[in-house]
Amino acid sequence: MTEIDVVNALKEVYDPEIPLNIVDLGLVKNISLTDDKLTVVMTLTTPQCPLEKYIIRTVMKTLNKNFPHLKEISVKLDFSQPWNTSQISTEGIQRLRKLGWNI
Repeated sequence: MTEIDVVNALKEVYDPEIPLNIVDLGLVKNISLTDDKLTVVMTLTTPQCPLEKYIIRTVMKTLNKNFPHLKEISVKLDFSQPWNTSQISTEGIQRLRKLGWNI
């Protein structure tokens, strides 16, 4: 299991309000992986996101499904640097533009 495996798993998780996965949105800040422990540090599009609990539950469910052998999986939120649209990946911007988003 590698960080790339974790990134690919996290690409299954979509923001409920923006039709893009949390990786391409630039919400995933750090992935820390040891033999039996995984920690994901991420942010949300806004610190007051009303869907925070839903997103965290979805991330945890996805990681547990993809990596059942891990003894510990945790997700931590970090709002020290506010999210903005410049953090969206090039692929993400292209997808949003195809959907008519002005970005």
